[in-house]
Amino acid sequence: MAVFKPFKALRPIPEYASKVAALPYDVMNSEEAKVMVEGNAYSFLHIDKAEIDLPDGTYLYSDEVYAKAAENLKKFENDGIMKSDETPCFYIYRQIMNGREQTGLVGCASVDDYINNHIKKHELTRADKEADRIRHVDTCDANTGPIFLCYKGKSDIADIIEEYKKSEPVYDFVTDDGIANTVWVINDESDCKKICALLGDAGDFYIADGHHRCASAVNVAKMRREQNPDYNGTEEFNFFLAVLFPAESLEIMDYNRVVKDLNGNTKEEFIEKISEAFTVEKAPCNGAYHPEKKHTFGMYLDNEWYKLTAKEGTFDENNPVDQLDVSILQKNLLTPILNIGDPRTDKRIDFIGGIRGLGELERRVSDDMELAFSMYPTTLDDLMDIADANMIMPPKSTWFEPKLLSGLFIHKLK
Repeated sequence: MAVFKPFKALRPIPEYASKVAALPYDVMNSEEAKVMVEGNAYSFLHIDKAEIDLPDGTYLYSDEVYAKAAENLKKFENDGIMKSDETPCFYIYRQIMNGREQTGLVGCASVDDYINNHIKKHELTRADKEADRIRHVDTCDANTGPIFLCYKGKSDIADIIEEYKKSEPVYDFVTDDGIANTVWVINDESDCKKICALLGDAGDFYIADGHHRCASAVNVAKMRREQNPDYNGTEEFNFFLAVLFPAESLEIMDYNRVVKDLNGNTKEEFIEKISEAFTVEKAPCNGAYHPEKKHTFGMYLDNEWYKLTAKEGTFDENNPVDQLDVSILQKNLLTPILNIGDPRTDKRIDFIGGIRGLGELERRVSDDMELAFSMYPTTLDDLMDIADANMIMPPKSTWFEPKLLSGLFIHKLK
């Protein structure tokens, strides 16, 4: 049983919402962020990537960067670009991409639920990435980026949300990439209490995306607890910003691989070696091949597409991690044949989100790589099964689209 509560969001006034809203800080580098904010003094990237407002060459993790982020956030508030709601609210956040809708509930999840594993994880985090967001959250005194959570949906909550969606939204805009973003406010106290009670009976939550932001928020809460030994658990630092979605409404996209070389093998030697664990055949199409079911893979090599099918005995169907396609490829091909043991650190492999399309795989192979693999997407059931078993997914297993925009909701820690 996990807790999800309303809060007083610091958020843009309606006329600035589309200008403030920005992609998450970790999907672009500093140079790309500078280009994105040209002509827009209100972009939330001035807070999430505050180095863009400092001299070129400024160390990304310097005190000046975090201080600038806090200064910019305060300026947004002082200038009336953003205001805090006067009463605790839930917020409905709908995104529509290519005709597919996902609607989540914005609120605050509990640090103790994360600690006690009522918010389930499936991914390892890196200390350096955590340290950055810890400094950012602590210095800004706020959760600035939402965590992407899901749960096994309850129709009663959906009924309340659908009723509110009939009313006038507070934000309704389309981003440059064609994604529609719409927000409604649930400020009725009785409805908020009803939602809290329903979610309290909905079981555990699962982190879909945002493991580093989540771990960082929890670590800041632990710091605040040490600084305030008489805390009672109701303080805002005991909670963190999240958007909670019913699992059945989400879609995971493929997360594809490109590899630099064949590890000294000729094309013929390579195909002979992979044929021990995979059935290899020419792709049953004229163009790029996207797998149509689990345990099949597309392979692009020497300007040709192939279909690979994992042979029986090469994976354990009863093991939630071992039966993942990313695990099958890693265990039976990338490690033993291409000598890529740790995909997190090996510079010979790169990863491309399915949103980029298979044409991007072909482009990379013609540019700086030799080999590409198109993957069948990991499923939400896979993710939840692994989290329920307290197991960890291999790196780069899931790619969610659309991305939750930052800047529409800020959770202040006091």
